[in-house]
Amino acid sequence: MLRLSTKSQYGVRAMFEIANGYPSGPVTIKEISEKQSVSVAYLEQILNTLRKAGIIKSVKGPGGGYVLNKTPDNISIGAILRELDGPVAITSCLDPKEGCMRIDGCVTHLLWKSLGEKIEAFLDNMTLQDLIEGQQPVGTGRSCRKMNKTERQERLIKASL
Repeated sequence: MLRLSTKSQYGVRAMFEIANGYPSGPVTIKEISEKQSVSVAYLEQILNTLRKAGIIKSVKGPGGGYVLNKTPDNISIGAILRELDGPVAITSCLDPKEGCMRIDGCVTHLLWKSLGEKIEAFLDNMTLQDLIEGQQPVGTGRSCRKMNKTERQERLIKASL
């Protein structure tokens, strides 16, 4: 089944913490590590990649840490994932590094390409602000407000009927 890399999962979680600190000030790598249970060493690698991409910047000195380069509503989850792992390629034939030898005669190429495009569109429409607010992006067919526990249970019961 489809899975995101650990790097991408941790990267989004780290960006969530940095976005939660916006615009108050920098968030330290130690704070992110403690809140998300990710090692500082691994976070350093991830955050360095995102810093080089211009998504975040580091602030040196006392009170330093990481801050967003844009507002949380202007940073998509898709942008974060592409910087950490490259474009969505749900099969090796869609990976720009690998390509496809059978593209002209492949009966499933368009299926996988279309699915990949839908996944990318979803991720590009989901922002850090959506994560902060606990929302789903517009067009997912879900309410754009955070559900409480009872509402989630009721929705699960209705879906199972």
